[in-house]
Amino acid sequence: MPRNQFQRMVFAFITVVITVHAYVFYSLYVVNGNTLMAINGTTGVIAALNKQGGVYMCGGYLPIWACILIEFCLAYVLENLAGSPLSFKLACRVFNPAKNHPMIFETAIICATVGIMCPAMSFIAAFLYYPYYRGFDVILLLANWLKLVCFNFPFAYFTQLFFIQPCVRIIFKTLFRKDIEARNNDMEKTNPENEQETIADIFRRMDEIKEELAHERRKRKALEHTIQNDNK
Repeated sequence: MPRNQFQRMVFAFITVVITVHAYVFYSLYVVNGNTLMAINGTTGVIAALNKQGGVYMCGGYLPIWACILIEFCLAYVLENLAGSPLSFKLACRVFNPAKNHPMIFETAIICATVGIMCPAMSFIAAFLYYPYYRGFDVILLLANWLKLVCFNFPFAYFTQLFFIQPCVRIIFKTLFRKDIEARNNDMEKTNPENEQETIADIFRRMDEIKEELAHERRKRKALEHTIQNDNK
């Protein structure tokens, strides 16, 4: 997992690059592929897109690379501003990263990210791919948004959980291999190596727990004292 802002931005960059390409393929081939081929009278999706002049977006036809670039920029900004920080906070409400297994906590972050990013990006896509030649209608926009969520959410959940995020973590670990190895070495140095160190570590943790409990008691007494003063 990334541990500073630069690593978080690199992690988000890799995630968005893979995700946007996967979504464009899913949208053009799986969801709308048969429709595009039927409308343009072709036997392939690429041929259909070439015949109609590109992908319909923002009231006009753009090449595929332009659609990917637009979606990448929007998704990358949204991931850094909302998706990544909010998903971490939501995961922390259910699991404790210091106590729960890292795999459980990372899975919770992935699920929270999908729950945030899928409806948000589907809403943006509802604007980008809205049929403006029919005129603008809010009801039709919301209907298209819900339709996109229904199409995208299962795809987002399973691909992020079983394909995209494992690939992203492999690439991330390869890029920051030295930093991760140094971090793991530091963690190994803090682990007890024999029975005496294990016992000493247990007592140290007991002292920390006692200190935390004493701190909580002091806070509770201070709160009770404040309430009694207010009642007077």
